[in-house]
Amino acid sequence: MSDSLTIREMCVEYGVTARTLRFYEAKELLFPIRDGQRRLFTKRDQARLKLIIKGKRFGFSLEEIRQLLDLYDMGDQQQTQLVKTYELAKERLKQLESQHYELGETIKELKEQLVLGKELMVQAKLSYEPAE
Repeated sequence: MSDSLTIREMCVEYGVTARTLRFYEAKELLFPIRDGQRRLFTKRDQARLKLIIKGKRFGFSLEEIRQLLDLYDMGDQQQTQLVKTYELAKERLKQLESQHYELGETIKELKEQLVLGKELMVQAKLSYEPAE
């Protein structure tokens, strides 16, 4: 069992809370071995948690992550999992790029409004405190 980690060790190793680990277990994303009240997380659980963390960082829903993780056991040497992950990642990248563009446009517009606002304050001889 030396390859297994306790819940506390998982928290330290992966920077998550015990509550998060229990939540992922309840959502059937992780399957720790139960030893009385203790949970022991196998190498497989550790690998799955790494993928969950990365998937969340990229903006995938837990349901999407669960579906991708479930494809690991298809028996086709993870080919289906790889193809589906690639397809979802491409779609997510398109969404992020669109959001990036929209955010850039919003920032540009807000900067323009700030310039106009500053000009109006100067014309009205209003004092203002720059935000830090």
